[in-house]
Amino acid sequence: MAPAKKKTEDTSSRARLGSVIKSARDIMRKDAGLNGDLDRLPLLSWLLFLRAFDALEKQREAYEDDFRPAIDPEFQWSTWANDENITGDELLEFVNGELLPYLSDLKSSDPGDPRNVLGQVFQGVQNRIASGYLLRDLLNQIKKIDFTSSDDIHTMAYLYESLLKEVRDAAGDSGEFYTPRAVIRFMVEQTFLELDEKILDPACGTGGFLVEAYTELTNGRKLGILQQEKLWRDLRGIEKKPLPYLLCMMNLILHGITEPKILHTNALRHMLNESGPSDRVDVILTNPPFGGEEEDSIAKAFPKGYQTRETAWLFLHEVIKKLKPDGRCAIVLPNGALFGEGIGAKIKKKLMDECNLHTIVRLPQGVFAPYTQIPANLLFFDKTGTTKETWFYQIDPPEGRKGYAKTRPMRYEEFAECAEWWGGKERANREKTQRAWCVPIADIIANDYNLNLTNPADEDDLAHHPPAELLADLIATENEILSILRELKDDLEAHG
Repeated sequence: MAPAKKKTEDTSSRARLGSVIKSARDIMRKDAGLNGDLDRLPLLSWLLFLRAFDALEKQREAYEDDFRPAIDPEFQWSTWANDENITGDELLEFVNGELLPYLSDLKSSDPGDPRNVLGQVFQGVQNRIASGYLLRDLLNQIKKIDFTSSDDIHTMAYLYESLLKEVRDAAGDSGEFYTPRAVIRFMVEQTFLELDEKILDPACGTGGFLVEAYTELTNGRKLGILQQEKLWRDLRGIEKKPLPYLLCMMNLILHGITEPKILHTNALRHMLNESGPSDRVDVILTNPPFGGEEEDSIAKAFPKGYQTRETAWLFLHEVIKKLKPDGRCAIVLPNGALFGEGIGAKIKKKLMDECNLHTIVRLPQGVFAPYTQIPANLLFFDKTGTTKETWFYQIDPPEGRKGYAKTRPMRYEEFAECAEWWGGKERANREKTQRAWCVPIADIIANDYNLNLTNPADEDDLAHHPPAELLADLIATENEILSILRELKDDLEAHG
């Protein structure tokens, strides 16, 4: 197909499905039982999930001789959702009283049985839409999406990601399950993934790292069915919260991973119970929740000397243990984790004794806005021996900016200089620059494993700045803060 024609078809598909999703959202806004996007997106997600699963079942039926449907006929999407005679109170009674309880009870003793996935997805799912007539209108919109069409699936994946960004903004303090796409892409690329590696995100949220890893590993490759199925098995995630778990399952299915290997459980408890060599993985990509406290029963299950309720520390401890020899990890940690003392210093010592913490990328303030202004860091390490030295690379905001905000997020292009400096998979020919510096392990040990180290170039630079320039810089910072406050005020007025 000619590129121009393909581009036209993509644009047409996006416009058509964009219109379907807009109509679906307009319908949901009319319902008294749905309060905001945190109610609407889960409803849309589990309906899309059933619509997509029905299409997958039809495909399985066509090529599997011993096909057995995972869902009984009366509960299949093609039966009840396509029957326009079922509407109003009758439709609500069926969905609430029969469909959702049936789906949440599905399970099987056979590994790989899709009923286990269905049962996990629908555990705790509630139908919050109050009008059965609006639900019927919503079903009629979703029926317009063809999940047997690769174009429709690709376009829906794109549209779904934009919805996930919106739910991040609506989530407020619950927004820890979203990591900016630019950060995810950079972390995945600098981990240099290979086929046949077991890849885990133990705090997978809506599945951003797993989707990006899948995209990276399939880009430009034509995989056979067996290779494809193995790749699905090798991409693994764990998510504790029901909303991001549901969103993650839908996200992976839309991106072509038709049998997602995502566990709906507490990752720390699960990793504590899975401690054998066979449970280890080649790569971990993750942004664990930070700032929260873990329950006492989990904290007390950790070895003495490492018992803390700070979630980020517990995750780092388990990630070290979860890696195979020669395995590698890219993890997001807040600034507080770098200079943490006590148990924090012990865990950093464990990290640098057992792994090579070769790179820390220091991100500027606001990358994770709007739900936290805390600066974050990207730690890259591999289980190839002890740390001899750690390279730091500081990424600054674009000229004239002091940080980021919801309406002005970090862009992937801002990682380009760091990626060029990185030195490829072997990290060859690294050099000190205005943004990069190297700290030997002896200095880190002498500093009690405090990794919150500032760029020496900044200190030298600051000492030689004339007072008038420092004052101008301070004024620019204040103006940036005022700009962010105005954005917040406009946001509150728009939604208030």
